[in-house]
Amino acid sequence: MRIFKTLGLAAILAATTSLAQAQDLRIGLQEDPDVLDPDQSRTFVGRIVYASLCDKLVDITPDLEIIPMLATEWEWNAEGTELTMKLRDDVTFHDGEPFNAAAVVANIDRSQNFELSRRKSEVKSIVSTEAVDDYTVKFTLGAPDATLLAQFADRSGMMLSPKATAEAGEAFGLNPVCAGPFTFKERIQQDRIVLEKFADYYRADEINFDSVTFLPIPDTTVRLANLRAGDLHMLERLAATDLASAEGDAGLKVEKATSLGYQGITINIANGPKAENPLGQNAAVRKALSLAIDRNALNQVVFEGAFAAGNQPFSPTSPWYNADFPVPERDVEAAKALLAEAGFADGVTIEVQVANNPVQTQVMQVVQAMAAEAGITIELAAKEFATLLADQSAGEYTASQIGWSGRVDPDGNIHQFMTTGGGINDSKYSDPEMDRLLNEARLSTDTATRKQSYNAAIAKQQEDMPIVYLYHQVWIWALDDAISGFVPYPDGMIRLHGVSLSE
Repeated sequence: MRIFKTLGLAAILAATTSLAQAQDLRIGLQEDPDVLDPDQSRTFVGRIVYASLCDKLVDITPDLEIIPMLATEWEWNAEGTELTMKLRDDVTFHDGEPFNAAAVVANIDRSQNFELSRRKSEVKSIVSTEAVDDYTVKFTLGAPDATLLAQFADRSGMMLSPKATAEAGEAFGLNPVCAGPFTFKERIQQDRIVLEKFADYYRADEINFDSVTFLPIPDTTVRLANLRAGDLHMLERLAATDLASAEGDAGLKVEKATSLGYQGITINIANGPKAENPLGQNAAVRKALSLAIDRNALNQVVFEGAFAAGNQPFSPTSPWYNADFPVPERDVEAAKALLAEAGFADGVTIEVQVANNPVQTQVMQVVQAMAAEAGITIELAAKEFATLLADQSAGEYTASQIGWSGRVDPDGNIHQFMTTGGGINDSKYSDPEMDRLLNEARLSTDTATRKQSYNAAIAKQQEDMPIVYLYHQVWIWALDDAISGFVPYPDGMIRLHGVSLSE
């Protein structure tokens, strides 16, 4: 694997010798992204690519403040049901088409009505989008939605060329056309994604590379070795076990930021025939699995204590965490009792799919050993990450070890996973009370009111447990010492504005 990938990198380097030195930035990714269409995609690494490809209506600061990007300013009406945005007038899409209010209208329409869109639940509150003039757009909501600006700071706010989406349809991801600092050049699945600097970018003076190449290298050891060898300039998600070594390497820099997201085990509750098993059909079995896991030990064994144990979509340090349900201590006997009460005194056997990278595999091997002591036999199915996601969406799974990179607003960590018909509700979990609580949480901008709704939703989640949460990670980037200007963000994205590489 290491030799193969290193040879692939050498070929890429040879092919780019015509560029000026240091003009191609090479970034190692932990996985290969799924489809490069913001309306269809769902991978974390895909969002890293989008940070260079597709600008959004708004962005965030490292302190999670929402700031202008393609929109320059905005205003809500007194009732919170109309959002009016002023747009930049100096932006063009990569195909030369103008970015304007009409383009925003087309993008929202696609997110809401495109058959394959995963953004539907994120922009569901919008009942109409109107181009007031060329550079003013008004969103009318059916009810107040405290989450909307945060949605526009992510994929729902990424603007795509309406001409390109109309012509390509569901194949748009093969040649994405956005309005970001780089344009799409080529993609070879499982090997590389290459973007080129967009000469007409409205902030072109902040971009210091002619191209950026993203290289999926699932093996953390190989990824770090390629960085040390000079075949990469940067990698995302340095393994926690390599942190001390990287920090002690004079040729490298390490940057860190606490994640907004989580890692857990998503369980198929009602997504096709593969939900017909004890884990999918019985909450007691799911709770037994949770009780069998020592989350603090898992963090120590796999991550040397660098991450945080967790049992909710929000970390224990988040203001949205429900303190009535602290991270549970491991209780094997209680887990066995739950299994017996559910009619499985002799134990159960379940299959859990896991991404084929060393870190997630080790996570599940530790969970596997812990669960076995409670009478739960876990069979692991290692899969390439995009395949894992596809199978999960299609219901071709029993359970799946997978995470979420997190969102600025708490809604982004729970609504689309727990509500009926939610865009990423691959469990197909459905409960009217959960729907009511999470939809109500969107209606108020008052933190205390929202907290009550989320507390009740977490209580419901702890009872039904369609997701068994495990831990909250810290994003760790390793960079060549010659890189300067990189700023770590809690969303884990790699923003290249102002980043440079010295000779």
